[in-house]
Amino acid sequence: MSVTVSTLPNGLRVATDTMKTVETVSLGMWVGVGTRHEREAENGVSHLLEHMAFKGTERRTAGDIAREIEAVGGFLNAYTAREVTAYYAKVLKDDAALAVDILADILTGSVFDAEELERERTVILQEIGQAQDFPEDVAFDLFQETAFPAQAMGRSILGRPEVVRSLPREAVAGWMSERYRAPAMVLAAAGHIEHETLRGLAERHFAGLPDTPAPVPEAARYAGGEARENRDIEQTHLVLGFEGPSFIEAGFYPAQVFSTLYGGGMSSRLFQEVREKRGLVYAIYSFASSAADTGLVGVYAGTAQESAEEVLAIVRGELEDLAGSGPDEDELARARAQLRASLLMARESTSSRCEQLAQQLLVHNRPIPPEELTERVEAVSAAEVMDIAARYAGARPSLVVLGP
Repeated sequence: MSVTVSTLPNGLRVATDTMKTVETVSLGMWVGVGTRHEREAENGVSHLLEHMAFKGTERRTAGDIAREIEAVGGFLNAYTAREVTAYYAKVLKDDAALAVDILADILTGSVFDAEELERERTVILQEIGQAQDFPEDVAFDLFQETAFPAQAMGRSILGRPEVVRSLPREAVAGWMSERYRAPAMVLAAAGHIEHETLRGLAERHFAGLPDTPAPVPEAARYAGGEARENRDIEQTHLVLGFEGPSFIEAGFYPAQVFSTLYGGGMSSRLFQEVREKRGLVYAIYSFASSAADTGLVGVYAGTAQESAEEVLAIVRGELEDLAGSGPDEDELARARAQLRASLLMARESTSSRCEQLAQQLLVHNRPIPPEELTERVEAVSAAEVMDIAARYAGARPSLVVLGP
């Protein structure tokens, strides 16, 4: 493995995946803080902070940040999720020091200018409004809330509009100072860079990060149930799912294989039966998403109102068939091959390797060799997939119906 990991005295982990055959380097800071760490009255603060980090520092204006990274042909971006916020860049190998300097500047020197904050509130409210124009996105947000009601795990990543409008500047700045702690952060890079180079940059720019652990979020409590939202749109959007395994549970890899053969590709059971044979949908797919202590496994479909019950009946029927008979060897082999290929194809991207390395350290506290990942996928048996299907066939579901 080309991966090296070291830890600064303050607890910040520095990780590199050296690839000397490329001319670029992808690098970034992954912070183990996201939406599920927020209280109800501050829902959306993680996402608002992510936006504000690019809006000016003690050394750079927002325009300076954009001009400096693009002057070397690089790019800079960020995202917020339920358990992590990431700030990342991709540059040519000779510009890694600049990229780290800019990342350090926005993570340790942001000024949270009041006028910029008001403008960015408007931008995020536009983003929330835009998301409302995509019924599939709305259905998944409602599904998350239905699966994990009245808790941070079920709240929107973008935040509630009324909270975004009212969060004071002190709350946004305080979120960074209180939650961005070195032990919960990983500075990762993949590409043409040596570990000692990145460690040296980390020591120069991030040694001052607080060394105390970040607060632990409340445990997720799956409930399940049903939610319906009437909308005057053409299709009915269905999301049906169950509580799935966490990242660290033994069932994680069997759930990935189950989801792939159930509805993860064009050869999957649901795609073939619902779309190819009956023409009831344009889009249908299964998913298996995990978190530190829980997960969700389920199916999305968009269909005509009059076909919704038939689609759900087929989804249920295929699940019961897997629970009763299990997968055949051909479909199990195809599912394993899809997952194995996805893992290995991602190895050709510096960005994917960088993110994967950071996520593995946050979740498992170690880098996982690709050989180990593929071996775990290959080891999933038909009996394990059958057991998962049987468990979900008798479990309390979460169902969302959005549409006319």
